[in-house]
Amino acid sequence: MIPKRIGILIPSTNTSVEADFQRLLSDAVTVHSERLYIPDGTMTEASLDLMNRDLQEKAALLATAKIDVIAYACTSGSFYRGADWDEQVRSTIEQRTGIPCVTTSTAVSKAFQSLNVRAISVMTPYPDWTNRKLAEYYTAQGMDVKGVHGDVRAAANGHRAINDQDPAEIAQFALEHFDGSAQALFCSCTAWRSLECVQTLEASLNVPVVTSNQATIWASLHAIDSLEQATPTGRLFSEDLAQ
Repeated sequence: MIPKRIGILIPSTNTSVEADFQRLLSDAVTVHSERLYIPDGTMTEASLDLMNRDLQEKAALLATAKIDVIAYACTSGSFYRGADWDEQVRSTIEQRTGIPCVTTSTAVSKAFQSLNVRAISVMTPYPDWTNRKLAEYYTAQGMDVKGVHGDVRAAANGHRAINDQDPAEIAQFALEHFDGSAQALFCSCTAWRSLECVQTLEASLNVPVVTSNQATIWASLHAIDSLEQATPTGRLFSEDLAQ
């Protein structure tokens, strides 16, 4: 049996996406990555522009591996230019490769649609400007963003440091800052190890918890009709993909 293949485009400093895909996937699905160069340091629009500069070339390289779906696995990279930027990223990749594409920002939106959630409380490792862009993007998607809280400990130390923050710290930060009027918690950033604390957070908050990598994996598997090949993680994995 030939396994299904997911290709992932990730920021070059990111060491969490591949680990999370491997954590959840069975042997029936394999994951293959290509890195988009981004310098370490504070996230800026210029650094994200630099990361996306080689998007078509890197997607084309992935396509040579006979990939079934491509996941653009960077949340901020797929929302920082505005409400329709995620669709531009998807369209660029699909037109260049002829392969279906999932972007993290869109995957998160679809996750909340499937969970029948509108009001969200958001945690991130981002600087303030990125948090503002996130709120604008998800508001434009019809979400009621109750608040966006950035963990300054992660944001202050550059892209690589985000990958190394202990999931227990992430969980504690989320519990301290969660807005009780929200219907769900969103932990944004594919470099943040928030997937590892989904079950702890759902048990403590009694609401669905969606993380960037969890939603990207969920949407990617739906795209290749292979959701049963994942270890269910969080309430999201009991939901059908919103059309």
